[in-house]
Amino acid sequence: MRFVLPVVVSALLLAGCASGPADQPQNTTPSIPGVDDVIAAPGEVQGQGTVIQVGDAPPQLCLGAIAESYPPQCGGPEITGWDWATAEGFETSGGVTWGAYVVTGGWDGITFSATSSMMLALYDPMPVVEPLLDPENAGDTDPTELERIQTELGDSAPFTVLESSIQNGYLWVRVIYDDGSIQRWANETYLPDAVVIRAALRDIG
Repeated sequence: MRFVLPVVVSALLLAGCASGPADQPQNTTPSIPGVDDVIAAPGEVQGQGTVIQVGDAPPQLCLGAIAESYPPQCGGPEITGWDWATAEGFETSGGVTWGAYVVTGGWDGITFSATSSMMLALYDPMPVVEPLLDPENAGDTDPTELERIQTELGDSAPFTVLESSIQNGYLWVRVIYDDGSIQRWANETYLPDAVVIRAALRDIG
């Protein structure tokens, strides 16, 4: 595969291309060779998403799709260290409080521990370069096979699939966090250069 000048895309490229219900993400996954049940980040991570709290339940960090309702509906890992009293730009309706933020903190594989946050509307991120989105670097996996893989992962992936979409000859799969083991598993399980794993939580520092 020949690489040329990369395409610059937003970090939210895959937002809205959901392969399952908005409240689908869970943190109970079966064991698979080469992939830990719980993949913790070694240092601080950063992600963009919606923090939502329903009643007195712990707040959650929604990193995947959000149902278009009012109030919105979504699910994700619990977020600790969150205080609405110090947050800005949130709404409350029907016992639900929510807002869109860029959050920084720790990820132990189950819970996100927030150390700082910023309203997403005020965030000016550096562009994310995705060479595989350039037409000159298009994948050659048959579209029917990509659709089959997408359905299979949507039904029974051994890890949390936040969103997935078929673009430029690849199946792009968004997960919560990957230390590289999920991508290696995808490479070994399916055709080479067929599945591209991208994480919602990115290592920083």
